[in-house]
Amino acid sequence: MKPFLLLATRAEDVPADEEYALFRRATGLAERHLVRVRMEAGPLGAVDLDDWSGIFVGGGPFNASDPPERKSAVQQRVEAEFAALLDEVVARDFPFLGACYGIGTLGAHQGAVIDGTHREPISVVEVTRTDAGAVDPLLRDLPDSFTAFVGHKEAITRLPASATLLLRGDACPVQMFRVGENVYATQFHPELDVDGITTRIRAYADHGYFAAHELDLTLAAVRRAPVTHTDRILRAFTDRYAR
Repeated sequence: MKPFLLLATRAEDVPADEEYALFRRATGLAERHLVRVRMEAGPLGAVDLDDWSGIFVGGGPFNASDPPERKSAVQQRVEAEFAALLDEVVARDFPFLGACYGIGTLGAHQGAVIDGTHREPISVVEVTRTDAGAVDPLLRDLPDSFTAFVGHKEAITRLPASATLLLRGDACPVQMFRVGENVYATQFHPELDVDGITTRIRAYADHGYFAAHELDLTLAAVRRAPVTHTDRILRAFTDRYAR
């Protein structure tokens, strides 16, 4: 089997390593079948899509809607690398699933409107399938509504014409979409469990997701309801595209 590629951008080792472990657990892939590249650490280099079964993108610290003058040299490089990669991914309709930061990269590439209108605090939310989502191969075995972990400073306000909405939420209308037949993105984190999101809450306590005095409230918010279905999206993606 050709491996899958996980493109990561977290500079902090503990949450970065845990993200990789969580993607491996959710997909069921062995280490040799899920190759991680930490894009924040250096240039991505050439990616030959024929070498891979598919591509995952994890979350990260960058916001597509940040004004150019606030973007670091690393963020600008990463965004340029993603734009070039997505040119080929979309043109070939190559299997791709981006989570959280991944929805910003794909959305920006396709011309979506991305801003802070529908930002969500770190929490558990309910997402609901659209008619298209109910028949999509990654979602058709899931219930019409289920819970997911979120926490983001920006979101898509308006989808481009090329996108098909698959999952919606109340506070954040665009929770998952597809471009073509094989290119996906989620606003929520499908790989996360309670332990994983707890690690991130503590690691990013000073990154503006919540005020210093809200740490305990945030830790409680991610325990208000169980999250049991989202990892099945990653497994369905892996099962469908492994080759």
